[in-house]
Amino acid sequence: MSTHVKVLGILHLIFGAGGLLIGLLLFAIFGGIAGLVGAAGRDENAWVAVPILGAIGVMILVVLVILSLPHLIAGIGLLRFSPWARVLTIVISAIELLNVPFGTALGVYGLWVLLSQGSEHLFTRSPAGLYPRHP
Repeated sequence: MSTHVKVLGILHLIFGAGGLLIGLLLFAIFGGIAGLVGAAGRDENAWVAVPILGAIGVMILVVLVILSLPHLIAGIGLLRFSPWARVLTIVISAIELLNVPFGTALGVYGLWVLLSQGSEHLFTRSPAGLYPRHP
């Protein structure tokens, strides 16, 4: 089960990084469009559109950063077998069930891995508090 937890952690890191990259890409696209409209627009309506396009790009970036950060945090925590990461990932996986199709697959896999009988003991700390207990 340890391998499944590590794979789940890596998948959450990939999912979170992908969200950040998409957010940055859309931010750049909207910023570029705003720049083109501002540079080419001789009409005063063009100058009204520039800040609106920029604001849309910023809002998309902020939303995707907010949605991607929990995945990145959970992925790092899962790779370290932190007890809090198990709870966080269960919550994220339950929410991701609504994100069809990739989020649903990640959510189902996450719930299966973290709610399986063999995975709970991986997140309990040893007496020294440094390493997870493995069977």
